[in-house]
Amino acid sequence: MDLDVVNMFVIAGGTLAIPILAFVASFLLWPSALIKIYYWYWRRTLGMQVRYVHHEDYQFCYSFRGRPGHKPTILMLHGFSAHKDMWLSVVKFLPKNLHLVCVDMPGHEGTTRSSLDDLSIDGQVKRIHQFVECLKLNKKPFHLVGTSMGGHVAGVYAAYYPSDICSLSLVCPAGLQYSSDNQFVQRLKELQDSAAIEKIPLIPSTPEEMSEMLQLCSYVRFKVPQQILQGLVDVRIPHNDFYRKLFFEIVSERSRHSLHQNMDKIKVPTQIIWGKQDQVLDVAGADMLAKSIANCQVELLENCGHSVVMERPRKTAKLIIDFLASVHNTDNNKKLD
Repeated sequence: MDLDVVNMFVIAGGTLAIPILAFVASFLLWPSALIKIYYWYWRRTLGMQVRYVHHEDYQFCYSFRGRPGHKPTILMLHGFSAHKDMWLSVVKFLPKNLHLVCVDMPGHEGTTRSSLDDLSIDGQVKRIHQFVECLKLNKKPFHLVGTSMGGHVAGVYAAYYPSDICSLSLVCPAGLQYSSDNQFVQRLKELQDSAAIEKIPLIPSTPEEMSEMLQLCSYVRFKVPQQILQGLVDVRIPHNDFYRKLFFEIVSERSRHSLHQNMDKIKVPTQIIWGKQDQVLDVAGADMLAKSIANCQVELLENCGHSVVMERPRKTAKLIIDFLASVHNTDNNKKLD
């Protein structure tokens, strides 16, 4: 073989080896950095832009795609200890002509974290209303989506600010009062009684605990490499004290059943999406909501746990779009009558 050709292959091989070695080094040594790069790349690919807006000295961080149009804006509220990027798997399957807004909830990711902030459900609802006012999202009624803690906040928001929204999607929301405790709640009470409440299953501090949390929240058993588990833990550990503070606030007497206490005040068309195998929040909550909200559709997903957004993103996106279409068409028909 010609020496120049050999040199060409050596140079090409060396050029390719550099990014490969960089990726391997990142995976092995800095998995948390790799996770952040992954979200950045996914946002960029999906056309989601990150912006900041301020209400007085309070900063909200959010991502968005598209502009307000004749279709309702969709505002999405994430769950406990998550962030705006958890919606990316759903955004992937939503039409690009919709105006989408995903906000970091109070104290999470890029949104202000203050020791003086009211982290109760009522406090979070007020903060989200400030965010809505800052962006003037309620200039025209919007569609509000929330999952878990975000679903709790979204439901109470719909009760407090009915003129702001045109419709509502609650994905396995917290905030309901059950006649009996499921295994997860029983475990929390046992930990509290044994003074081991620092070991909250939703606040992992080791890769093993992270794996257990993923199994608790998901029906699908994801095979996550040890390094990725470590990276997920590394990203969370600096925030765990805040997560504990927030957790105790949202399970306090003041906040625990806020949705239950306000669900009969929800007047907009409402969609409930719930995984049948949810181990965190009992799927029986869907029936409670359906009986209290006049215009309510329930979608129960087979072979799906609490992490509906992660486990069934395509289905979740389709259900939301179909629901919006049905509500929008009904409203148009009423105008024609």
